[in-house]
Amino acid sequence: MTEEPPQDWTPVEQDLWEAFRRGEWCDLRTGIPERDDPAADRFWGADRTVRAEVIARLLLDGPSAVPGRVSCVKLSGAQISGELQLSGGNVVPYVELRDCRFEQVVMLSECQFTTVRLVHCAIPRLEAARLHTTGDLHLPQCTVEGGIRLTDAHIGTDLLLNQLTVRRDRHGRAIAADGLNVAQDVEAELIEATGEISLRSARIGGRLSLRGSVLHNPYGRYALNAARVQVEHTLYLSAGYVGSGSNSGTPPMGVRTRHFTCEGGLRLDDGRFGNAVIINQARFRLTGNQQLSLRRVQTPELRLTLEEPPSGLISLAGARVGNLTDTRACWPEAAGVDLTGFTYGSLSPEGPFPLRERIAWLAAATPEYSPEPYEHLAAALRVSGEDSDAREVLLAKQRRRRETLPVAGKLWGYLQEIMVGYGYRPGRAAVWMALLWAVGAVFFTFHYPHNTEPPPTDSGAYPHWEPRLFALDLLLPVINLGQDNAWRLTGYVQWVAAVLTMLGWILATTVAAGASRLLRRG
Repeated sequence: MTEEPPQDWTPVEQDLWEAFRRGEWCDLRTGIPERDDPAADRFWGADRTVRAEVIARLLLDGPSAVPGRVSCVKLSGAQISGELQLSGGNVVPYVELRDCRFEQVVMLSECQFTTVRLVHCAIPRLEAARLHTTGDLHLPQCTVEGGIRLTDAHIGTDLLLNQLTVRRDRHGRAIAADGLNVAQDVEAELIEATGEISLRSARIGGRLSLRGSVLHNPYGRYALNAARVQVEHTLYLSAGYVGSGSNSGTPPMGVRTRHFTCEGGLRLDDGRFGNAVIINQARFRLTGNQQLSLRRVQTPELRLTLEEPPSGLISLAGARVGNLTDTRACWPEAAGVDLTGFTYGSLSPEGPFPLRERIAWLAAATPEYSPEPYEHLAAALRVSGEDSDAREVLLAKQRRRRETLPVAGKLWGYLQEIMVGYGYRPGRAAVWMALLWAVGAVFFTFHYPHNTEPPPTDSGAYPHWEPRLFALDLLLPVINLGQDNAWRLTGYVQWVAAVLTMLGWILATTVAAGASRLLRRG
């Protein structure tokens, strides 16, 4: 290709040609922020207009670089007329456009790039399905009125969308990125999206951060639909702040933070997260059948520390979490949580969350009795060394179970709780044993006063009558003190002895069950 720009190009386009060969910026900005804002309605004249076909020609079949330079398109403050059509092309030069205004759709479908940076640009719509880059794709501070399509795109390093403003397309999607594959991080902090963001089956090699973003979708069920997403590191749905550099970590003093806000359903069903899911300083405003859905999610840590509960259902059905960090304020009221099949290895609440309220939360989350949530909570408490709290949870489980039983089962349950606390309070059995022994000893002492005794079963050899040992022998089902079988009882005394024997068996078996639980936990 000739080293001179085409004669039918405008002076601005010829300047861009020369800047391309030298690898320099072609800056058409005025220096006045109001006039350089691409999202404003101010008129930009011919001295700031570059045809899209000129940029396409430079990128696909541009002139060679000046010796010692690297050719690239670096353009700022331009109005790009016509449709930028690069679909299916192989773009070798580096591309960076700042503060530019596109008149028509930017077509990058099935195009191959090294790195693409569009910074603070106004774009009617970005079509980039099956885009492939070996480097970054940057769209920070851009305004995209008709949505972004990144379906099945492959980004070689990072995808940067910070402070992006994007609105829905005709299908109701702000960002359609199903099957997206990003080798490193996806930074989508402080974005404002109207419509659905779809990341179904996306694969992200680093972290996915939506700190401080505002997602709003009044047109459909989901504001964020990320079913089957795979994030190798951490998903952040938390507060963000505007500052230099990354928003990660603690914000500097005096910097205003902005909560993550989701007005519409959020779906992470079947998601896999290598490090954690952080949902902190976030607000969820749900209507109708919209949910905060984390069904079958797998993550080493789930941090759910909201300042107020979502207005709809939180579903953790089938989710598997290593450590659960939560607060009392984050959980909705009755029937606002689905814990079916939810498992977690340990529990570390943030702030006060008394056990009594935790048990009430479980009851509210399980309108129909299910033993698994209680057992998972008890197991997590035992991992933390809180065995007494774990026993309280299991006792609450038995009480819930008792409510589902017929009348006879309920009566038996009440008796078990009064006597031994369903075996989770074995010390109570010892108290009852002592009390029954005292009652039995007093009864037999007064029924057989001094120098009287019941008739022996064997007249040839029998022990000395001792009412206290006799009562103790009736209560102890295994140990034989030689008293209970040595004497023949009649009338109502025989019934009293039978009742003591039966109660002794009940107490002894319950104490044995409680001891076996303690040994298994040890």
